[in-house]
Amino acid sequence: MKMSNDHTFQKATFAGGCFWCMVKPFDQQPGIESVTSGYTGGATPNPSYQEVCSETTGHYEAVQIVYDPEVFPYDELLEVYWQQIDPTDPGGQFFDRGHSYKTAIFYHDEKQRILAEHSKQDLEKSGKFNKPIVTAILPAKEFYPAEEYHQEYYKKNPVHYQRYSHGSGRASFIKEKWGENDEQ
Repeated sequence: MKMSNDHTFQKATFAGGCFWCMVKPFDQQPGIESVTSGYTGGATPNPSYQEVCSETTGHYEAVQIVYDPEVFPYDELLEVYWQQIDPTDPGGQFFDRGHSYKTAIFYHDEKQRILAEHSKQDLEKSGKFNKPIVTAILPAKEFYPAEEYHQEYYKKNPVHYQRYSHGSGRASFIKEKWGENDEQ
């Protein structure tokens, strides 16, 4: 993927439960061109939020990141990703339950697949979690941007975003597993 100023940008796609909470941690990193909330992994073309939440489309809520690998490599994106989720939860994330809230890494090429597999194995071996890492590693499928009101939710609705992040249990889980993080 070629962009302006002779920079070669790449895509990364991650599902980590509610996409509102997955934008900010990536958006604030150097070399990130964009972070888009959307839906992927299912069969329904161009699904709506209501359709995805109905658990009938097979889609995950996800973020697609356009990034400069020279500035912020894919393995660093993976590090950020793992620190936003509970990779041991097979039924969703925090109080969001169902297939659309499950975790997955959607790889765009063989290099991403290999890096994701190694990263998952390293996390498993680290002993940080006492249950198996169940996050799926899947080939990227068509990504459909979510409705505009979901984009950059943490900027548009900062008070609700903070309440959601804390109320869902995500912020306390991240703090417990990874240390102090007031930015959630």
